[in-house]
This record gives sequence, structure tokens and C-alpha cells, in this order.
Amino acid sequence: MLPFVRGGSVLFLALVLSVLLEHVAHAFLPLPNCVKRQTSRLSGLRSRHSFLKALASSSDSTHFDFLVIGAGSGGIASARRAASYGVKVAVVEKKALGGTCVNVGCVPKKVMWNAAHVREIMLGAKNFGFDVDGHDVGFDWPMLKKARDDYVSRLNGIYAKNLAASEVALLEGAASFSGPKSLRIGSKEYTAEHILIAVGGQPRMLDIPGAQEHAITSDGFFELAEQPKRVGVVGGGYIAVELAGVLHELGSQTTIICRGDGVLRGFDELISTTLVEEMKKAGMAFKHDATPKAIRKEAEGLIVELEEGGTVGPFDTVLLATGRVTAIDSLGLAEAGVETDKRGNVLVDEYQNTNVGGVYALGDVCGRVQLTPMAIAAGRRLADRLFGSLPEAKADYDDVPTVVFSHPPIGTVGLTEAQAKEEYGEGNVRVYSSKFVNLFYGPWRLAPEEKPKTAMKMVCVGEEERVVGLHVIGMGADEMLQGFAVAVKMGATKADFDACVALHPTAAEELVTLSPWGLRGKRSR
Repeated sequence: MLPFVRGGSVLFLALVLSVLLEHVAHAFLPLPNCVKRQTSRLSGLRSRHSFLKALASSSDSTHFDFLVIGAGSGGIASARRAASYGVKVAVVEKKALGGTCVNVGCVPKKVMWNAAHVREIMLGAKNFGFDVDGHDVGFDWPMLKKARDDYVSRLNGIYAKNLAASEVALLEGAASFSGPKSLRIGSKEYTAEHILIAVGGQPRMLDIPGAQEHAITSDGFFELAEQPKRVGVVGGGYIAVELAGVLHELGSQTTIICRGDGVLRGFDELISTTLVEEMKKAGMAFKHDATPKAIRKEAEGLIVELEEGGTVGPFDTVLLATGRVTAIDSLGLAEAGVETDKRGNVLVDEYQNTNVGGVYALGDVCGRVQLTPMAIAAGRRLADRLFGSLPEAKADYDDVPTVVFSHPPIGTVGLTEAQAKEEYGEGNVRVYSSKFVNLFYGPWRLAPEEKPKTAMKMVCVGEEERVVGLHVIGMGADEMLQGFAVAVKMGATKADFDACVALHPTAAEELVTLSPWGLRGKRSR
């Protein structure tokens, strides 16, 4: 015991005595308030031994059991999970707590999407007898921005409180490796037995003349103090269609400039084609087969020059949504010997191990399934494996559901039709699909072909018709898919879906009544 104590302090001895006193108090006396407070603080730790171990190492403020670079969703989830096992944990962050998702991603984007959806509903209210004066519904962009930013600030505070409650140290600054088990933050060096890289990514800026001076990325979108009236959105991925949809539905004249003849490459064809059809039907402009060559500023606005010849514009704002890159430039990965691929993704195995022992990576920085919930799951499983006596714990990257908050929204899980045919053979794949008008639009005084559509596809394989893919676009798709994703994860068949009685009248019922209904396959259980 003496060598152990020698490296500590008087404070440490006092705390140990406090713990011993607690045992005596439990045996003979009612607990005084000070001991009750100590008991409450210890309740989150796995055992008294874990607590003493943490106290023993607390005298060294530069060494940790687990050091996480990046306080995004995945990093914080992993840090707090590790701390719950009684180990000494710190998180390093150079910007704001919560990472991309909380500050310039999922959360503020959903606030903007909600606002756009509200305006969309208001403009449709006349079809239900409400007196709405054309397109003039009086929208205040600065007010919404302030409310959104205040909400994000509150979330930052909640993240800070959660870290403190979990006894995770927060180290502010930019971290760079000085060795396989060491980091430098400013002028100070920190060491750890285990280091996690969870720095995420950042928007890619096009390397063309005028881009830096005249264009913004998705980060810049959340800095806009006023609503732009004319916007050119460059890109065809999910960020491009989401932000373009928000701007259009809030009243901006919006044009998508994309290299191909469609959007959302990698999604099922039914989804991507239906989205373009619906966005055009809603009045959004598209410039297909267009590759920006330069952006210049003219008296009438911003002009995008194209490689194919010609121009697009003028715009008040040009928003570049051409993908994201990993945020590894300042990490000094070479000092630790951590390997990356040519795209800058940190290479990891199925357990999130890099090629360097004791160094791990997860989330967007790895370039695989770049979704917040995926990073959270991977972070928790990594902590379980390292500190929770669960040596085989790892994240499951199969059948991960995702949502695109476009207008209309998209929900999808599993394989596309093309992917299923490539993996299982065309003869082993059967597809069920439907396109219909949501009842919400039923009373609208439009021709059937002008009404917004919902489209669904179920991809099945084998004689048992196991469902390997579900794809939905239309009102409510974002909310309806979660439960169906559980069924896909469990290995449900078309017959299992057919056996579930429909909730009527809903759009979701279409997935359990897809024609032909109840005639093929067999129950999975």
C-alpha cells in the first residue's frame, strides 16, 4: 500500500479514509449528509476497486486510460461508456461539443427542415378550407436562425454537463500525435493506454477558381444571416438535396447543379428517380450533366461556369455540397504510424483497431456508414470491448437504416434492387413496389398526375422471400421506417409482412399489403 500512496497526495488519503468511514457508518450509524453525497457520487462506478484505481491515477493529470480525440457523438458516447467502467477518461475538442451532428449537421438541419415542412403545410392549407393568401405567409429567417442557434447552444451545455456527470475530463484544443501513445495539445503532452480517433469530417471545397471567394459549404449555410433569394446548389448527394429542398420550400429560387442525370447515386433507382420527379413537380430547377469550372461575381450575381460550356446563374448564393473529407490534417498520424487510404480514411478492422496497437478510430473518419447513430454504436461497443470484459463486442454495420431529409423525405434500409441482384443473382431476387398518392393529398384540387407521390419498394431473396431491402420516399417516410428496419434486421420475410394486419388509413400500411398479398413464401418462424 505504501508505494501506491507515496505517489498520491493528502487529498487521496482523505478520500480513502472517507470510503472506510462510509463502511463504518453503514454498519453502526445513520448516514450523514456528507457520506450520502459520497455514496451518490460512487454509484455510477462498477466497484470500489475501480474507484480507488481512478483515484490513484488522478494525481497524474496528463495520463489517462482512454483518451478520445473529438467530442462528436461517437467520441462522447465511447468516452462516457468507458467512464462507466471506472477508468480514467478524457476527451479532446478544439471546437464545439457535439461535433458535426449537433453544430452544423443533423440537428440544425432538422430544425430547418421542420421550418420548411411547416411552410409546405401552410401553403397546402387552402386545400382543407383554410384562407391562406398565396405564397405570402410571412417567414422570418433571422428569427429562425436565432432560435436554432440558441437550441444548439443549449445542447452544447447539455453535452458538457453529461461529460462532467460521467467524470470525463474535457481537454480543449487541437490534438496531434507525438507518438503511438502520446498526444500534444498546445504546449502540453498527454499519454494514454488507449487512444481513439473520432474527429469526423468536414465539407469538401471545390478546387476551382472563385470557389473560396464566392461559394459556401454546408457549414456556411448555417451561418447565413439572411435568406438568399436565388441559390445554386452544386452536388447530387444527400446534403445537396436536403439543403436544396429546405431553401426551395422556404421560398428561395433554387437550382441543383449536378454532374449526372439524377441525384443520390447509390440509392435504389426508384428512390432517386422519384425524388427528382417530385422536386421538379414542386418547382425546383435542375441543371444536369454539369461540372462547375469556375465561379465568378458579376453585377447581377454569382455565375457558375461549366466544363461542358455555358453558365448557370445568376445567384445570390452558391452552395457547394460535393461531399466531405476526413478532418485528419492536423492530427500528425504519421508520428503514430497510423495508416490511411488514398481518400484520407483511417484504416480499421471490424473491431475499430487501426494498424497501431492501442489506437482506434470510428465514425466518419473511417469513411464507412457515415451516420451519427452508427458512430455512437461503434463507440459504445469499443468501450465495452476495451474496458467492459466483452472481448468480442463490435458494431454491426449490416442493414443500417438511414433517412434523407429531402422534400419529400426518404427512408431506406438494406440492399437496393441492383445490389441484391449482384449479390444473390437476378433469378433469386423478387421485388415488390408501389407508387400512390398519400391520402393527405386526396382532397387537393389537382389532377392525379400533379399530386405528390409516395413510392415504396421491397427487395426479397430466396424461396422464403427474406426481405433484404426496404426503400420508401414520401410523406412520413422518415418516421415509418424505424420499426420496419427492426423487422429486416430480424430476418423477416414477405409472408411475415403480409401476416401483420395493416394500420388504416396510413401510408405505412402499403408495406404490409404489397401485391400480391399473402400468396407466396413461408413464415420465417
